[in-house]
Amino acid sequence: MGRPAGYRYFNRHAILDSKELFDRLRKGDERAFDALFRDWYPSLVRASESIVQSRAVAEEIVQDVLLELWRRRESLVSSSSPQAYLFQSARNRSLNHVRHERVVKEGEPYARRPESMEPMAHAQVVENEMQLAVTRAISSLPDRCREIFELSRTHGLKYNEIAEVLGISVKTVEAQMGKALRLLREALAPWIDKRG
Repeated sequence: MGRPAGYRYFNRHAILDSKELFDRLRKGDERAFDALFRDWYPSLVRASESIVQSRAVAEEIVQDVLLELWRRRESLVSSSSPQAYLFQSARNRSLNHVRHERVVKEGEPYARRPESMEPMAHAQVVENEMQLAVTRAISSLPDRCREIFELSRTHGLKYNEIAEVLGISVKTVEAQMGKALRLLREALAPWIDKRG
């Protein structure tokens, strides 16, 4: 049985000339693809395995690389080296896999939520709900009260500075702050009782 034109022998493996291989692949020559698969699959798997440290994962990656090569065959550049293209693709996918695994591993404690973390998770939910209650309570204050409260607590102004900014007396600022704190205590009583 004769070999198709374009084959040459190297280390007892029949391989296609690089340029001709890409030309044939671009035209949809399945024999060219089969030859490439047979010739380069073991080396690509070894290269990938050296990165991902798993034979099964490396085989999956290389199969994906070769299938992608077949899918994109029409856009291959004839001057490209199939070997360089394949090894670069296998390397990139292997590194992406390692990065992805690292992200998954780092995220596991949050995704799994072991029993020991459930009280923390519950506390966080309660904290978030309380923060929302505080925000709503502040929003419901009368305008002048809210304005003075926010200047004091959010922006850190002293009473005399608030009085100066708003053009009112320090006594008025004190009275409005007293009113704001009383209204907030009433609105947040259920939360204060829970925590106490």
